Amino acid sequence: MKFQKDKLVVEVYGNRELMGKAAGKDIADSIKNLLKKQEEVNIIFAAAPSQTDVFKYLKEADDVDWRRVNAMHMDEYHTLNNNHSAKFANFLERELFSNINLKNIYYLKERDETKEEIIAKYQKILKNNKIDIVICGAGENGHIAFNDPHVANFQDKELIKEITLDEACRIQQVNDGCFSSLDEVPKQAITLTIPALMSANQIFCIVPGKLKHQAINKLLKGEITEEVPVSIIRTHNQAKLYLDQDSYIG
Repeated sequence: MKFQKDKLVVEVYGNRELMGKAAGKDIADSIKNLLKKQEEVNIIFAAAPSQTDVFKYLKEADDVDWRRVNAMHMDEYHTLNNNHSAKFANFLERELFSNINLKNIYYLKERDETKEEIIAKYQKILKNNKIDIVICGAGENGHIAFNDPHVANFQDKELIKEITLDEACRIQQVNDGCFSSLDEVPKQAITLTIPALMSANQIFCIVPGKLKHQAINKLLKGEITEEVPVSIIRTHNQAKLYLDQDSYIG
């Protein structure tokens, strides 16, 4: 099923595998088309189990010249040890980056950097690399990246900032299997802001699973509001939302 909500194109698939394959093919085609017109492509990747179906397709897309692709990621637990399995950098490395030959990978935190150093470094990276594609999901609380409702700002003046996670977001990290208990989930993180994500030429938003149904219902039927931060993608000129039956029907 395919329909449109404001500017947002929505596609619903029978299961996660079909959803991931469709999104992966569209992303791969977009990369190939961009590389016909420009030397490099800059992509921001979300790090979450909801993206693994897409990553499965992308790491098998051997007709994409990944050597001309620069990868960035959108949020990180900067207080976790660099070797912690739940760090988003490690997730992306395991699930995708180690399987494709990227030109550059710009991790939010690579060494023992302070939050001020991380933010200054990544602001420079974002300003020097126009974002072509964002591959994202949506949180159970409607967040995009780690822009939870209480910190979401559609007019944010910053490109990246430190935030405090709300409890619903932290519970999701347990639901996703990233942590075994709520006490283990960090309370602070660093995230790209909503204007930084919206600056991309294209947004591919992939959201499977029953636990996301409430957020998707608000995204598609409610107002465009910072209380449902991901709803902002309805205003983007080239955004596409991929759902499975569970996230769409509930």
